[in-house]
Parts: sequence; C-alpha cells; structure tokens
Amino acid sequence: MSEKAWSGVFDGATDRRVEEFTESVSFDRRLYAHDIAGSIAHAQMLATVGLLTPGECHQIEQALADIRLEIEQDRFPFSCEGEDIHMHVEAALIERIGDTGRKLHTARSRNDQVATDLRLWVREAIDRIDARLVELQRAFVGRCDADFDVILPAYTHLRRAQPVLAPHYWLAYCEKFERDRGRLADCRRRVNVCSLGAAALAGTSLPIDRADAARRLGFIHPPTGEPQVTANSLDTSSDRDFLLEFTFALGVIAEHLSTWAEEWILWSTVEFDFLALPEAFCTGSSIMPQKVNPDVLELIRGKTGRVIGALSTLLVLVKGLPPAYNRDLQEDKPPVFDAFDTVDACLALAAPLVAGAELRREAIAAGLERGHLDATTLMEHLIRRGTPQRTAHGIVGRLVRKALDHGVRLADLTLDDLRAVHPEMDESVYTVLGAERAVAAMTSYGSTGREQVRRQVQRWKERLKAALKGGPS
Repeated sequence: MSEKAWSGVFDGATDRRVEEFTESVSFDRRLYAHDIAGSIAHAQMLATVGLLTPGECHQIEQALADIRLEIEQDRFPFSCEGEDIHMHVEAALIERIGDTGRKLHTARSRNDQVATDLRLWVREAIDRIDARLVELQRAFVGRCDADFDVILPAYTHLRRAQPVLAPHYWLAYCEKFERDRGRLADCRRRVNVCSLGAAALAGTSLPIDRADAARRLGFIHPPTGEPQVTANSLDTSSDRDFLLEFTFALGVIAEHLSTWAEEWILWSTVEFDFLALPEAFCTGSSIMPQKVNPDVLELIRGKTGRVIGALSTLLVLVKGLPPAYNRDLQEDKPPVFDAFDTVDACLALAAPLVAGAELRREAIAAGLERGHLDATTLMEHLIRRGTPQRTAHGIVGRLVRKALDHGVRLADLTLDDLRAVHPEMDESVYTVLGAERAVAAMTSYGSTGREQVRRQVQRWKERLKAALKGGPS
C-alpha cells in the first residue's frame, strides 16, 4: 500500500497526517460489492473490445471474486494508506495477479468509477427503502377491516374538527408513503444511467463500448431494454444530483414518519387515551416505576433531524463546485449513507409498531361527541336545503355557541332551540347530527363515508398485492 497509483510524478512520500486526513476507506468500504461488480463489468467490456484477452479477463474476474469473499468474511486488511475502497481492491488485485491487474484501470478513472459505484449503491438502496414502505403500507391496510367500526375525531390546529373512520386515518398515511414511493421511483430512473467510460472528465481515446458495460450492470431503460449511459463526460464526474434527489426523498419519508410518530405519541397519552402502544416498542423510567414511554416513536421523530441535516450537508457540499471532479465530493458519502441507514432503521420498526398497536375503543367512543364534530355536516345540511354557505356557517356557529353555553351536544338542542336561531329548521336536521350520522353523510370521492372508505381499502389491498408481485402499485 506504500506506493500510490498516482505517485509517479512525486519525488517523496505522502505525509502520514495527509494520509489520515484524506482517507475515505473507513466509510466507503461499504461500496466494495458495487466496486467489484463495476470492475468485473469493465473488465468484460475491455475483453469484448480487445483491450484484454479472454484469459486476462478471466484471471481478473477470479481474483476480484476472491477479494469480495475475503471482505465479506472480514479477512481483508484495510488501512488509511490505501486511501479508498477502489485503491484497496486494485492494489490487492495487482498483488495477486501482477501486470494483468494493472490493466483493469484501462480507460477508467476513479472519477467515473466512484460515480458508477454510487449509482449502483443508490439503486439498491432505493429498492430496499421501497420494499420497507410497502411493508408499512401493508401494516396500515392490515388494520383497516378490524378497525372499520371505529370513529375517531380528526383535528386541525390540534382542535377537534370532524369525525372520520379509523381506516380513513390509516389510508391517509398510505397515500403519503405512496407519494414517497413515487419520488423514489422517479429518482431511480435518473440514477439508472451508467457513468463508466467518462474517465477523468474528457472520455478516452481507447475503443471502449460504454453500452456494453452499462448492459452488464443493469443500467437498462425499462420500456425499451436499451442500455443507458451518461451523455457528457465533463458533467458525469461531478454529477451528484442523484444523491441530492435520493436524500431529499429520504427526508420527505422521514418527515412523514415524524408526523405519524408525533400523532401516535399524543394518542397514547393519558390525556388522549386513543391508543395502546405495544410494550415491546416502549421503554420505562429508571426512577418512575409506572412509566411506559414511547421512546421508539420519539426517536423516529428525533432522527428526522439527522436526515434533514444530511440533505443540508450535501446541498452545501456541491454549492459552487466547478465542473468535473473535485476532492470535496469525497464527503458526499457519509451523509447519504447516514440518511439511508437512519430511514431504513426507522421503517424497520414502524411496520411492526403499527401492526401491534391497539385502539382504545371504549375511551374513544366515550369522548367522541365532545367538540361538536357534526357542526360542518349540519352546515352542509342547510346548504342542501337552499341556505347560502356563508349564511349557513353563521347559523351553525350561533347554534354551537348555544350548545356550549348549555354544556350539551348539537343533537341535544331541541327543535325550538334550533328554530330560535333559524326558523326554517325541521326534524330532518337530526338525521345529520352526531358523529355517526356525520360520517354517514359523507359521499364525495376520497371522503370518510363508509362506502368510499370501503372502496379505498379494497383499492389499497389490490395495489399492495400488485406491489408485492413487482408490478406498479
């Protein structure tokens, strides 16, 4: 490892402090499988165009496979002198097969090499996060049938607003996570373009076949089956848009998880008493014996800051960098790795937590009629009977005031009470009062009406079944 691959022009050795400062193998070693896969594809392409013999290619492939196995079995030596995972693999290759190993870097720079490794890693990471999201959606949909009879108060401004079916709540999160899946899928299309062959920044004069390497690495356009390669060598070595986009998508996922965590933290309090969290996902207090704390949810909420921080780091990192590669870009990996690891860990816990929680049905039902959740439905009843919306809004507002003054529900007001505010009221008003009737009155597409929710639950079951089979959801 003492002799650098780039040291020919230098008279002296690199200062040890510089080696320690500039190394990246401590974190980029996790790219080893992607680096070796890219190197094997590159070697095979070089053999196809005649820059390697078939025998040399086979020798390189076998040695790289042995190196990969040693790394997987934790038998491979890493040191800061080797700089990064790319140079470690190449140095080990040369040590084993001599000059043939030195031919692998033909028509390749670490610039296009690392860009390719990152694209391979991000592609794999996207697929993993997407699968996690599907599992979380399945957990929410899996609750819908059993919870179908439960009506919950929905909130705006943390004040009771209108009643909704519990499955309507669960599917709201499915919609959020589906948009996250869409962002990942869109990002994956831009990730899935091969960087190999761009070399340092200007391409190469050697007779390579970039499409061949792209095809071997699965950089394929799905509808056409054609290999995809980057179109501008200067742009290729500096492009980190795909990392920014991926980390942004992770940030939105983290935000959605944080929203869910915050809501369930509140719901599990004695004050709300809507939800019992599975104790296996809670912890206790070292001093207060009665405590069952929602630590997992709190950490999911808290770890969102790490993911947002990773995105901020990457945005600042690339701000103002000139085209082509700059060493600053070495620092792109720690934040994107951390963002992925954080979201992956949160999603791994989210699905079983959702599946294991229990609604406190009696407590929910006991307090459901508080807060005049049927006020909007009463207003719409008046609108259907010809009252202008603004007028109806004012009428119901005065009725709510009367109910508040008497400490009763709207449904408890007598017909005389109602007519004192609006003389045209009749007995039909009672068909829309109360949380149950307010839910039943909803008919618009996407609403919390029972028939609408039933259709949406079925729609989600079918979508997730297709997703598990690998089709579009």
